[in-house]
Amino acid sequence: MNMIRPQARTTPMVNSARQMHVFATGMLIAMAALFLIARAFVEVHPAMGFVQAFAEAAMVGGLADWFAVTALFRHPLGLPIPHTAIIPRNKDRIGDTLATFLRDNFLIPVVVARRMQKLDVAAAAGRLLSHPSGGDGRLRKGASRLVADIMEALDQERLGGMVKGAVAQRLRALDIAPLIGQALEAAMRDGRHAPVMDGIIRWAGKTLDANEATIRQMVHDRAGKILRWTGLDENLANAIITGLQKLLQDMADDPEHAVRLKAEEGLHKLAGDMQFDPEMQAKVAKVRDEIIANPAMQKWIDGLWEQARAGLLKAARDPGAALGGKLGEALKQLGGTLQEDAQLRAVINRFARRTAVGAAASYGDGIVKLVSETVRGWDAQTVTNRLENAVGRDLQYIRVNGTLVGGLVGLAIHAIDTLM
Repeated sequence: MNMIRPQARTTPMVNSARQMHVFATGMLIAMAALFLIARAFVEVHPAMGFVQAFAEAAMVGGLADWFAVTALFRHPLGLPIPHTAIIPRNKDRIGDTLATFLRDNFLIPVVVARRMQKLDVAAAAGRLLSHPSGGDGRLRKGASRLVADIMEALDQERLGGMVKGAVAQRLRALDIAPLIGQALEAAMRDGRHAPVMDGIIRWAGKTLDANEATIRQMVHDRAGKILRWTGLDENLANAIITGLQKLLQDMADDPEHAVRLKAEEGLHKLAGDMQFDPEMQAKVAKVRDEIIANPAMQKWIDGLWEQARAGLLKAARDPGAALGGKLGEALKQLGGTLQEDAQLRAVINRFARRTAVGAAASYGDGIVKLVSETVRGWDAQTVTNRLENAVGRDLQYIRVNGTLVGGLVGLAIHAIDTLM
């Protein structure tokens, strides 16, 4: 399996660690040089013995700490000495330990719930909404850019397909027949259907007038030769048209007309069937599914997603503009309410706590596995370099301190030996 080797970058922390490494090594070399000089002139003056003892012990202390620090990350001088190169040899165990640490201290639902109890999420949201221009503007702008970059980086085909699929699924799950039946029943109970009925009657009258010639031609074509020879087909057509016109006029003038009442009776039955008849509900559901599957409807859903995505991107790119106008005022009022209403804050905080606990329960193991597998995927050199760069400066201070402490201990021992 190919190991993952992230691209190395030179950072101020890395440069500082390198500088301390050079300084610690230079101090060790300086102690070696001082030891040689003191040894060469030890007969010149008794004080040179103290200098020699200090330099000698400092070399021992510096070398010992150099070996200890080096053994953490690699084999000293490339020699396969046992119990050296500790971190590269235990890379996988380190990843597992780190993942276990995250799980046991951060991702257990009980721990998350206990930590969330100390957080007043609602109050923080209220302060942010009430004073959107306050606080750390850089944090807000950075968060906005992050949200926008994440939205643009996501696979829009897949994300859009998921959103549009969810919208279509919700529409298909909607049982519209009972809703239509209840709305129709309520409209008829309040008399709101009367204008609709009048409009249908007027439309039927205009349609009849516009197609009078067509009706006359149909009667003429279907009449027998005798009716056409005697001209009775024309009289029959006139009677049909006049009768229909009178029927429509009477229905328009009389709300209690028998045909109109019969139509209303049919509407009452339709409303009841939509609410309680499974066969009628199945027919309405079939029409609903056909409408959703229609290309025009799919195009409308596509446009709905694109408009929503564009709006979200615009709001993320320019949070100040998004919080302006009536929306901004409404959000400020909401922020004020969150700060003043303790009961509402308690409800929101309880929801946030349950959401966080649920996320930890659902995704905690996945996060732990991700951390463990990510560290396992790094090669040993990458892990070594990252850890060494992270704590390298302090490790080099250990070498410096070891050199100085060793030298002082050697000086003390030489002094005691001389005095005795």
